[in-house]
Amino acid sequence: MSGVWWLSWQHLRHHRGPTLILVLCFAVSLFLPVSTAVLIDRYEAELVARSGATPMVAGARGSRVDLTLSTLYFRPQQADPVPARLVDELSAPDVLAIPLHVGFTARGRALVGTAPEYFELRGLTPSAGTRPLRLGDVALGARAARDLDLGPGDTLFSDQKELYDITVPPAIGLAVVGVLAPTGTADDDAVFTDVRTAWVVAGLLHGHVDADAADADKLLGRTEAAVFFSGALVTHQSVSLENIASFHGHGAPEDLPLTAIIVVPRSDKAGTMVKSRLNTSPVHQMIVPRAVIGELLAEVFRLRAVLDGYATALGVSTLLLTALILVLSTRLRAGEMATLNHIGASRRTAGRLLGTEMVIVLALALVLAGLGVVATVAALGEVGAVL
Repeated sequence: MSGVWWLSWQHLRHHRGPTLILVLCFAVSLFLPVSTAVLIDRYEAELVARSGATPMVAGARGSRVDLTLSTLYFRPQQADPVPARLVDELSAPDVLAIPLHVGFTARGRALVGTAPEYFELRGLTPSAGTRPLRLGDVALGARAARDLDLGPGDTLFSDQKELYDITVPPAIGLAVVGVLAPTGTADDDAVFTDVRTAWVVAGLLHGHVDADAADADKLLGRTEAAVFFSGALVTHQSVSLENIASFHGHGAPEDLPLTAIIVVPRSDKAGTMVKSRLNTSPVHQMIVPRAVIGELLAEVFRLRAVLDGYATALGVSTLLLTALILVLSTRLRAGEMATLNHIGASRRTAGRLLGTEMVIVLALALVLAGLGVVATVAALGEVGAVL
């Protein structure tokens, strides 16, 4: 039998072009259904785990899917924000409300303003440095720190949404105080800070020199209740111990915006009560991310059935093409088979040669398809990278 394998391998090596075409055809027909199934199963598991760890989310009325993805994967949404006072309204002894502010970035990474309770909910612990402790501090997710090559003691600047528009907030220098341990979730790609720092990046809070120290040409007027400055007054573009006390806003803190609020009830009864109470509001809604993700996955399964149908059709077409190639190859190799018969090889030996060649082609195609699946899964990474 070893002679049959040797002859088969030498024949395939001699006809490299047709062999390569066969290998690629089989590899593609194997790669498409397997990679699709692996990726869908992986993304499904990640979505279910991420959404299951987020009991409920409060936000403005609008798209439930946008609100869910914004909360779970920090994607900007077009819905209206909710006021910060809603955190206090939802908080109770048996209900934990965690504020969330997203929509801005720092060197392309989502800038997430939240509270210390978020780190506890997600199990985020620093592998170096600390969590954000004061205004202007940020902690980097593991992948963000690696890709940006930053660590405690470095400075990270926020991204300015409109580079040439002087009316939008300028980039703010943020102090990196920690790097979080990897979790294999969307948190690894984010930059975390407190909500007040997120408001500074958004331009809702700012700091500048004291009114008494400002240049006279920048002072437009003064009353007992307020001091009016010119727009030429330059605000601080970073937070330090020297200027941190000067940061302030010009509106009620409870009216400042949040993207969403993660709600963690201590009991089913508390969850039902807070959900029913908020859903009576004409402007707010309470959603259960696990239910929303379940609806999304139902649509994915429908698409998967279509993809499986295409994969089946491709596989059948490949098999028919292979059968045709075998028939034609047998006819083209009639002289070769006659020579084998003249030197004493049996008719079974000729069949073994053809069968062994196909086994080798299938083995090579299987290896190539497997490498393609591994490379695809590694390249796409977590579901948050493709949503």
